Amino acid sequence: MAASAGLQPIPPKSEFAGILKEQETFGTGRGDDAADQINSWFDELMLQSGLGIGPSMMVALCMCSAITVGGAVFVIQENLLTTALGALIGFMLPVITTIIIRTRRQDKMTSQIPAMLEELARAAKTGRSVEHSLQMVAADTPDPLGAELKLATGRVEMGIQLKDALRDLPRRTGLMTLGLMCMTLVVQQQTGGDLVTVLERLSRTVRDRLLFLGRLRAATAASRATAILMIVLPPAVLAFFVYRKPTYLDELLSSSWGRNSTMIAIGLEMLGAFWVMRILKDSEQS
Repeated sequence: MAASAGLQPIPPKSEFAGILKEQETFGTGRGDDAADQINSWFDELMLQSGLGIGPSMMVALCMCSAITVGGAVFVIQENLLTTALGALIGFMLPVITTIIIRTRRQDKMTSQIPAMLEELARAAKTGRSVEHSLQMVAADTPDPLGAELKLATGRVEMGIQLKDALRDLPRRTGLMTLGLMCMTLVVQQQTGGDLVTVLERLSRTVRDRLLFLGRLRAATAASRATAILMIVLPPAVLAFFVYRKPTYLDELLSSSWGRNSTMIAIGLEMLGAFWVMRILKDSEQS
């Protein structure tokens, strides 16, 4: 039968228009070029932040923020160059805020995973099925992890297979641990095995990993603070001179020496920021 071969796409019908909203994306997810990779990263950022707004709305917020900050700088400085810099900073503010929100949301979900896995193991000990145990855990788990689990279990209640219902959970959260949990549940449902032991071991592994990350962050706190200071200090010094003397950038860029020095400084600043962030990210992953 067609149902045994997997889920079949349902053709759209005009009478159901407006009931379900298609997920808005900018990227294709294939990573064909740099532009598509950036668009796909932006789509995942909006999905994993949990804000519930689409990429187009975020772009509109960025434009409004750029106009607001740039207009305020122009009123204060009355300089087109500083106005452009202010507009650029204003455009990036919503994106930076969203990145911070996503990071905090992922940290909170990561701290909820060990308790969720232990509760899932206790539910499985009673002889319940994987689907029923996951539904019980989703109902008892607080947000934000509970909301993602309820979305997956809601798909199971609609008749979707567990494998297909859990497919988007790692991508929606951006957590590798949830991907491992989903793989464990799917494999156990298909092949059998001691699910309770696997979940208990996975819970202990996650707790040990969180403990290690806490110690690593405490040990590298001074290094991360120094790196952030090195990244923030040059733009802060430039902003101070521009505030004290609005014509500072005009005088600096009026000569070829000043323009070349500024371009080299901006390039080295971006290269250094990328290098430092890459080192910090690699140290946390290791």
